[in-house]
Amino acid sequence: MGFLRYRWDAAVSLDAEARAPDEGVRFPLCASGELEQLFRDAGPTGFRSTTLEIPTRFAGFDDYWRPLLGGTGPAAAYVTSRPVQGRAALAERLRASLPRDATEAIPLMAGAWAVGGSSD
Repeated sequence: MGFLRYRWDAAVSLDAEARAPDEGVRFPLCASGELEQLFRDAGPTGFRSTTLEIPTRFAGFDDYWRPLLGGTGPAAAYVTSRPVQGRAALAERLRASLPRDATEAIPLMAGAWAVGGSSD
């Protein structure tokens, strides 16, 4: 997911140990071909896969950053585990790297892969 990728890329750029909790690293089935391979290995035929994309617009940086301070989920748990200085450095790295539109909103995409089939 785009909005998570920005978080982890910024964290890893400041702290190599942030790679360990990164969902993109921990969950290899999050790669497009991996989920299809799991279906192939399980035996269904006639399945198909697709990418689901959902526009995710944050009103501004605070709208993007504030949920990371709640500690829920791997990215937020990582952020709240950082010392104050580390958290501030991460916030500044993210603030500088996130795309902005003319209104200073942050337009990102969330995505998921979906696979469906039958065992016939």
